[in-house]
Amino acid sequence: MNFNANVKQFYTSPEILATEKNLVSFTVTVSDSSISGNAEGKKVVPRGSLLASDGTIKNDGTVIGILANDVDVTSGPQPGSLIVEGYILKDRLPVKPAQLAIDALKKITFR
Repeated sequence: MNFNANVKQFYTSPEILATEKNLVSFTVTVSDSSISGNAEGKKVVPRGSLLASDGTIKNDGTVIGILANDVDVTSGPQPGSLIVEGYILKDRLPVKPAQLAIDALKKITFR
């Protein structure tokens, strides 16, 4: 008896929300600029990335929110959900936020 067993591994990024209460998010267009492809050639912007108003990843005073979910931008810019208010687990973000970014995100409480 033969069968073809394809094994595929999936990656789930860590939860970044401390709580869903008081969460406010808006739609944003996530840019594909400066995003490198992974081993499979996919360009994925990870959950918890700090985004500027143009949808690019930043870590400075131009940040307007935090990406709520992973977004695949392999085929170009894609829509995503941008958290602008709520409680976030800072240690679970892909990059530690700079003090300028924390100051810019006035309605986000970092835990």
